[in-house]
Amino acid sequence: MQSFAKVKRAGTAVAVALVMGFTAVPAMAQDKGTMRVAFGDVPGGEMVNFMIAVARAAERGVSVETSYLQSEDLAAQAIVSGQADIGVGTPYALIQKVKAPIRMFYQLSMLRFYPVVNGEKYKSWKDLDGADVAVHGRGSGTEAIMQLMAKENGVSYNSVSYVPGSGVRAGALLQDRITASIVDYERSRLLEREAPGKFVFLPLPDIKATDEALYANKNWLESEKEAVAILVEELIKTWREINDDPASIEALRAKYNVLPDIEKIEVDELVPSFTQGVEIDLYPDNGGSADSVKEDFAFFTTSGSLDGNAEELKVEDYWYLDPVDAALAKLGKK
Repeated sequence: MQSFAKVKRAGTAVAVALVMGFTAVPAMAQDKGTMRVAFGDVPGGEMVNFMIAVARAAERGVSVETSYLQSEDLAAQAIVSGQADIGVGTPYALIQKVKAPIRMFYQLSMLRFYPVVNGEKYKSWKDLDGADVAVHGRGSGTEAIMQLMAKENGVSYNSVSYVPGSGVRAGALLQDRITASIVDYERSRLLEREAPGKFVFLPLPDIKATDEALYANKNWLESEKEAVAILVEELIKTWREINDDPASIEALRAKYNVLPDIEKIEVDELVPSFTQGVEIDLYPDNGGSADSVKEDFAFFTTSGSLDGNAEELKVEDYWYLDPVDAALAKLGKK
């Protein structure tokens, strides 16, 4: 893990990276501020719901600029160095080991991933002893899952490589460039459709933990309280609307002209993918709570991403729940 000083020195490189993949959603009401969101991923269909909430926040005066970086590490560096305001991920290890002054503040999605191997080479977790595996990024939920299952099955990987983007990993699997990885529900469908019978999906226990959360510098969260409140409210309302009717994602994307350049196959898969996402409880209705954070502590300490005893970790050291609590007081809890 990089030291805080090293993270700060990375600011110049991050500033250059942020120029690439930049998208601005202008405010359409009285200006309530501008947010810069950094994704450590490539734009894809799974981001449509987030961008709908961003467009709705823009209608209330919050301008949001989004950029897509090559890894979650770069996105985290961007937040710590001040090159961006909001990151996407679960930076528990960064907060604990580097003492980065950031806090998670909104639970976007739950860990619903599918470990997958080329069936011509592997059949089970035991077969992965000495194997090369690919995950999303350092400290990510995908890495935590793979490390947890290695521990539970008594295996050691030869290497763990970081390949951001579930779609990128799925493509590499189809092209035989990697043979063991982990993908999201949408790409699991893709693999089964494009190469039926080629891949084996390895079993997982029931996991209750956050996959992706929004995080930011705590001082920024406090200074931009009004803008953050609007974004959180629109996220909760959008998540609930999609959970009530996943087919609405299609009309909402068209209404707000969200991610117009994604591939046609991703557009065609929007309704089936979000329908499945709702069925597997991917999108939490309430944006996070002290109880959900404690579930994270249990998972991430067991997997080795967090050090220490889960019972002794403090919610406030990792999360800033005031925006969610205020939104739920206004919108009600489901």
